[in-house]
Amino acid sequence: MRRMTLPTLAAVFIAGAVTAHEAANPVVAERMELMEGIRDQLKVIGGMAQGKMDFDADKAAEARAALIEHASQIPDAFEPQETDPESEAKPAIWENWSDFESHAEALEAAATDLSTDDLDALRAGLGKIGGACKACHETYRAEK
Repeated sequence: MRRMTLPTLAAVFIAGAVTAHEAANPVVAERMELMEGIRDQLKVIGGMAQGKMDFDADKAAEARAALIEHASQIPDAFEPQETDPESEAKPAIWENWSDFESHAEALEAAATDLSTDDLDALRAGLGKIGGACKACHETYRAEK
């Protein structure tokens, strides 16, 4: 058996990640793009909090602002009861709509409350954001 080099493994992983989220339904694709945008902002904030990247108050503030904007769009993005085989959204979203909306509001509130003034403040607020994401995903996101 031939061993793959690290660059080859990385390319395989990236190709898999790209194709793994290609929804045929344009409404679902847009929704998935919104959630990926949230993930991207959390990578910036989380990377700083974990020391994987240098703290930069301006970049943290930009990520926070984008996170607030994305979180505010969640209810509108999920309101259409659209499905797709690639979607991780459970039907429980629409069965418990007001609870789902409250989870989106909790994320938006946590992002709004996040201080990006210094690294300690950023770290302190990140747990609330992570808790909001986890609470929603545990109930409304299917494992793929």
